[in-house]
Amino acid sequence: MTVTASKPANFDRRLHRRRKIYNYVFLALTGIATAIALIALALIMETLVVKGLAGMNIQVFTLSQPPPDMPGGLLNAIVGSLIMCAVGMVIALFIGILAGTWLAEYGDGTRLATVVRFLNDILISAPSILIGLFVYELLVRPFQGFSAAAGAVALALLAMPVATRATEDIMRLQPYALREAGMALGANRGLVIRSIIWRASTSGLMTGALLSFARISGETAPLLFTTLGNPFLSFRLNQPMAALPTTIFQFAMSAYDDWQRLAWAGALIIAVTVLTTNILGRALTRGSTQK
Repeated sequence: MTVTASKPANFDRRLHRRRKIYNYVFLALTGIATAIALIALALIMETLVVKGLAGMNIQVFTLSQPPPDMPGGLLNAIVGSLIMCAVGMVIALFIGILAGTWLAEYGDGTRLATVVRFLNDILISAPSILIGLFVYELLVRPFQGFSAAAGAVALALLAMPVATRATEDIMRLQPYALREAGMALGANRGLVIRSIIWRASTSGLMTGALLSFARISGETAPLLFTTLGNPFLSFRLNQPMAALPTTIFQFAMSAYDDWQRLAWAGALIIAVTVLTTNILGRALTRGSTQK
């Protein structure tokens, strides 16, 4: 009986030792992968900050795109990006919030909602260059001209699925008791959604808006097919307009050192903007979770 009892004990010890070895190997591999990713990120950030700060000055924000070997800045590109992102965000949030509300409140369990949710997931992961080509065929080629409006529509199509998914997710997190309480007071379903559910979901909706903005703020490919670019400061949506990503692409590919310095400065501006937007989104998400 002593020999019989020792076999399971030896087997358990070997099994425990084998599992510890597997655990150590797995931890070592994940640690190495994390270190490689962090080192690559640190190198990228170091290059971006060093070269971006070297090209940063007050003229970047006060002067428009210069000719080669002339003083200038990125004012036209910054203003153009803000205009197109603002117009695109208005379109994306209007449609995205309504679509997400329908998916969460009215379409739950229906076949149409399943199809819409599936198509929305496809749009989230769709390459931006395909969106640019689609808008080119829709708004640029028929009107025989590039325009800021076409660029705003392309950005809206990229931000819309993010806003839709965020709206649906945050509204599903609201307790059903809120809906029951509103209807018990005599309010119809639409009034309950507008007055109670949307207000309770404010922080989550703002987070979705910030993430949507971060999604489109650095896009270059769709703008190359829709806005083309403009070396001058322009506020007209029916004309070509400069954008920071397309200007960075143009300057980075040039052979002029001053344009390349401006490209690094613009890249730093976009990186800081996206990083700040993501931090605000995380903070709002954490705040809504704690509530």
